[in-house]
Amino acid sequence: MCGIVGYVGRKDAVGIIVDGLKRLEYRGYDSAGVAVVAPGGGLEVRRAAGKIRVLEGILRERPLNGAVGIGHTRWATHGRPSDENAHPHTDCSGSLVVVHNGILENYLEIKDRLLSDGHAFQSETDTEVLAHLVEHHLRGTRRLDVAVKAALAEVRGAYAVGVLSTTAPDRLVAAKHGAGSVVVGLGRGEMFIASDIPAILSHTRDVLILEDGEVATVTAEGVDVSTLGDQPVQRDPVKILWDPIMAEKGGYRHFMLKEMYEQPRAITDTFRGRIAPETGNVLLPDVNLDPDAARAIQRVVFVACGTAAYASLLGRTLVERLAGVPAEVDLASEFRYRDAIVGPETLVVAVSQSGETADTLGAVKAARLKGSPILAITNVVGSALAREATGTLYMHAGPEIGVASTKAFSTMIVAGYLLGLWLGRLRGFLTAEDVRKRTLDLVEIPRLVEKTLELEGHVAGLARHLSGASDFLYLGRGLQYPIALEGALKLKELSYLHAEGYAGGEMKHGPIALISDGFPVVALAPHDGSYERMLGNIEEVRARDGQVIAVVQAGDRQVAAKAQHVIEVPVAADLLMPLITVVPLQLLAYHIAVRRGCDVDQPRNLAKSVTVE
Repeated sequence: MCGIVGYVGRKDAVGIIVDGLKRLEYRGYDSAGVAVVAPGGGLEVRRAAGKIRVLEGILRERPLNGAVGIGHTRWATHGRPSDENAHPHTDCSGSLVVVHNGILENYLEIKDRLLSDGHAFQSETDTEVLAHLVEHHLRGTRRLDVAVKAALAEVRGAYAVGVLSTTAPDRLVAAKHGAGSVVVGLGRGEMFIASDIPAILSHTRDVLILEDGEVATVTAEGVDVSTLGDQPVQRDPVKILWDPIMAEKGGYRHFMLKEMYEQPRAITDTFRGRIAPETGNVLLPDVNLDPDAARAIQRVVFVACGTAAYASLLGRTLVERLAGVPAEVDLASEFRYRDAIVGPETLVVAVSQSGETADTLGAVKAARLKGSPILAITNVVGSALAREATGTLYMHAGPEIGVASTKAFSTMIVAGYLLGLWLGRLRGFLTAEDVRKRTLDLVEIPRLVEKTLELEGHVAGLARHLSGASDFLYLGRGLQYPIALEGALKLKELSYLHAEGYAGGEMKHGPIALISDGFPVVALAPHDGSYERMLGNIEEVRARDGQVIAVVQAGDRQVAAKAQHVIEVPVAADLLMPLITVVPLQLLAYHIAVRRGCDVDQPRNLAKSVTVE
């Protein structure tokens, strides 16, 4: 989804805004723009199609100066990427600008009305309609916040907006309803607004997070928050503990590579303080279920999208194996519209790295209406999902900038494992000794992931050999099936190659028709309960002259004798083995994409957080 950054203070607004937009470029990169109140009092705007570096070139040629401004980086929804469709959008007079994330469902209806009133439009976007609508309401009041509220009362849909006007040149107005986050950063003699925390972390760690239906008026000296209905809102700021350095590349070529290497630390941080091997306990107080309520749970339903859905497939198995509770996974985009049968006895676990995924939030709201307790597994403190849920289990992955998720995927799995252990112990399905042993298994994982990352050179060599292929098949069984799905997704996202992940048992039900001379098949074959059947799949590929790339446990000679290429990974406990086998698939997708000249951190047509349907 798109990125917003705004500044009010005494410093150069443009430098701060552009720096913030760069930190949010993973959210949108079709076009970018910035607007400031110039020293003479008027508004000046620069915007351009393309990535932020194009905007920077324009700003070098035609500089802007001002201490109050707002900027945006866009992921196109309404209207193709172009200079005209880039934000910020102005009104007729050029004295007001709006930046907007989300979709206004009734913008055409409003646009027709404004056209009949004499408004002229320059773009294809729904956002420009909002700029003109605010201008319309400003005619009846000189208060910018009142005009913004009146305009927003007329629109339907999802929005996160920022507004700047020469009628109130010392302030920004920001508002949110169902489209990602809006945070207000609190400084001394300066304030910030942003659609994601990393944009302003180098300036402040104290933020106010807007809820749906709230409007913030931000000046250099403070912030006033109220509802669309003019009710004042009092809320304590949240202190963000991320180190700003965590959001930088740290010497790595790409954010994604850095984030892959951060997985041992992220996994450790996710279980740190939550396990007590000496007593056989798992401590998850923020799940917010008392023991009686937890024991009354009859079913667990995971709702998620994309990579989070694949992590949830693992979470389902972990909860069933560790807690003895029936579990299932629903794509959030399907769950929210199918009138699913849930109730107070169903624990709905919503999984989202950003906590702002629109479909997941919609699924949660549908489940809450039916009385289900909601557990949010998310990485972002204070996100919309965390606020909507009745309990939270925060992953502690730190900022993940690369669009293709890596460390967040791993920490989602760890969160699912912790949930399974917690439920299993509470319900008496596991003994204290069971939990003690399984937590000790978990403590070993960061070291084993580090050892797996040492295979990067070997995997990079395989990527050199495989980067010319046009299609891939990934096969896995049991706990490795979701890893096959995730491996194929990573390759699709990063390299734009066609790849499919399949359960090994489904191979004869269609995918086997694809196998021919040299066709690459990535087979996940650790020595688990599915090992013998995976050997059969490998034989089927060989019989059709396919090319087998096998991920196996160190020392496996049986598969090595059958595969053209072997990646040997360390041995871990069966339930945690996916945390090991996913790493070479991440590395393989990364190195193939790099060899193909693809933009690893910002793949085309994708954004980090999908906050609209």
